[in-house]
Amino acid sequence: MTTMTDRSASSPSAAARRPGRALLAVLLTGQFMSLLDVNIVNVALPTLRSDLGASGAGLQLVVAGYVIAYAVLLVTGARLGALAGPGRMFRIGVTAFTAASLACGLAPDTWTLVAFRFAQGAAAALMLPQVMSLIQREYTGAARARALGVFSAVVSGGIVAGQVAGGLLVGAGVLGGWRPVFLVNVPVGLALMLAAPRVLPRREERGDGGLDLPGLLLLTPAVLALVVPLILGHELGWPVWGWASLAASPVLVALLVVVERRVAARGGRPLVNLRVLRAPGVPSAAAGVLLGPCTWAAFLFTTTLHLQGDLGYGPLASGLAFVPCVTAFALVSTRWQRLPERWHRPLVPIGYGVAALGYLFVGPLAGGGPAHLLLTVVIGTGLGVMPIAMNATLAHVPAGDAADGSGLLLTLTQLGQVIGIATVGTLFLTSAAGPGSTRHAEYATGWALAAVALLTVVCTLPPALRRRGPRVTAPAGS
Repeated sequence: MTTMTDRSASSPSAAARRPGRALLAVLLTGQFMSLLDVNIVNVALPTLRSDLGASGAGLQLVVAGYVIAYAVLLVTGARLGALAGPGRMFRIGVTAFTAASLACGLAPDTWTLVAFRFAQGAAAALMLPQVMSLIQREYTGAARARALGVFSAVVSGGIVAGQVAGGLLVGAGVLGGWRPVFLVNVPVGLALMLAAPRVLPRREERGDGGLDLPGLLLLTPAVLALVVPLILGHELGWPVWGWASLAASPVLVALLVVVERRVAARGGRPLVNLRVLRAPGVPSAAAGVLLGPCTWAAFLFTTTLHLQGDLGYGPLASGLAFVPCVTAFALVSTRWQRLPERWHRPLVPIGYGVAALGYLFVGPLAGGGPAHLLLTVVIGTGLGVMPIAMNATLAHVPAGDAADGSGLLLTLTQLGQVIGIATVGTLFLTSAAGPGSTRHAEYATGWALAAVALLTVVCTLPPALRRRGPRVTAPAGS
């Protein structure tokens, strides 16, 4: 496989080095476009509600529909990249994402928008796994380290830029206010479609194996059976089908486990590698990877509605209000590696503990002002440990299962966001509906978020602290 370092060695001229920089620019622009789309839509939620008459459930699905599709199809997208070539799959993903963004921007009603948000998430699942794969394949040594550093900065910057750009676009009031939030992706996507064939590798190594279609066909309804009734249940008066769907979800998960074991036993590559979850220390740590993003997504969703609700912020002011919070999150999530290694794992429960303490004050400080702004900074700082939690969890995974472990943890991260929006978001909307006050709803929301964050602390504590008594373990390799 040709790498950027190899190309530089064979032709040291500046012209030979430019394709490496151009490749990174194309890949990270695709990454940034997708991240921007996740965060930019939060600021547009109140405008969506007024312009399309969207219900609370509709708003939740506009946000969660994207993440559901992305979470369910993420591992499959990575597998398709290995089979068909990551460059080819990246181009397909960019084209599909651009088309879905255009369709979202032109959607005539809420449920059409929700359908195209699912399509956007599916396209992102094809596009984004190829970014890291191509960086790993095409860059080596110091060039790879620099590329990964820029990658981290783009991931963090996408959160900040999403909030600010959303406020600017919605505040401009063009095309109903919310449509530019999606249409802004179209010129960027078209530029990527033109540039990608010029800079992506033309010859690609392809892996063997196949797709785990039975696993995908079970994982998808298992997730939907849990999330859809949580989002729609309150608004529809908790119908019988909703309870039946919730009851069916664990049954589908159990069936998925059986099917995945059989796939592995036949020598195939299961969508969910259960061997990863059996590694010592992984189950509890993976639970933390699921629960941390659960609180983060729910906090962004509910706080946006509160800022533009009782506090009366406009879209731009709402977007700018998040900048200190997400900047603190970005600083912690990108700078933690500079700390001594012995501090890394203890920082995870400490960070979630700080977030839990902050969540307790969401209700009392819901009146806004400097104290509320400082509170969001505290919460963002605490939740900045999420990348450390993922890194610490991967440390428990055997080297041979590292790729499957990364895919599984990324899927759990996305599912955590879906569950947070579905559960805590529903609690917020229900609490606000009675008295008609988002400030009132912030009390229940804060307590719920604090409870989940405290559970995350327990899950991420060192194993010795979770045990009730001393326990002798066999030495490694025995």
